[in-house]
Amino acid sequence: MKAEREASSKALPVAALLLKLCLLLFSLSDGVQGVNITSPGSLIRGTLGGEALLSVRYSSTSADQPVIKWQLKRDKPVTVVQSIGSEIIGNLRPEYRDRILIYDNGTLLLHNLKLSDEGAYEVEISITDDTFTGESSVNLTVDEPVSRPYVHMVASTVLELSEHFTLNCSHENGTKAIYSWLKGGKPLANDSRLQLSPDHKILTIVAGANV
Repeated sequence: MKAEREASSKALPVAALLLKLCLLLFSLSDGVQGVNITSPGSLIRGTLGGEALLSVRYSSTSADQPVIKWQLKRDKPVTVVQSIGSEIIGNLRPEYRDRILIYDNGTLLLHNLKLSDEGAYEVEISITDDTFTGESSVNLTVDEPVSRPYVHMVASTVLELSEHFTLNCSHENGTKAIYSWLKGGKPLANDSRLQLSPDHKILTIVAGANV
């Protein structure tokens, strides 16, 4: 009985020490907070002159206003905007003046898109009470709408006497255009009578081809 009481009395301080250690670790982990950022989409497609919403949202245990920073990734990163909540701090670069709106949740709205706006954007959100800064990225593409295409026909002689004739399709404005020739709603492909250029801008039809 005496030995059991001694063993029990020795076990109590050890258990108490372990309990204190667990409470200490819990309090430390509870004190190390961070900002968590999520984004509904990692790719945003915009058009020249339009607008793009780079949407993010963050979570934090702090009620303080977030410090938000957006950068455009280049060889040397370009700071797009810095703000406390939705209030922009500092001076915007000339190319971004009157084109930017920032929301309390970190979302960035770009107006009057330019081709130079295309790229990868990184956002950092920090809060004074939080230890870790939250980070996220969004890719933006900016395209110019393709203008109406037109076709120019080139023939060496009168069409009926020519060995072949060529149709050249082109457009004046627009980016990332993809050319396709159709007949009856179905795309044409290279064969013994039809020859398409690698970029499909030019279609050559051999004489006698039934197209």
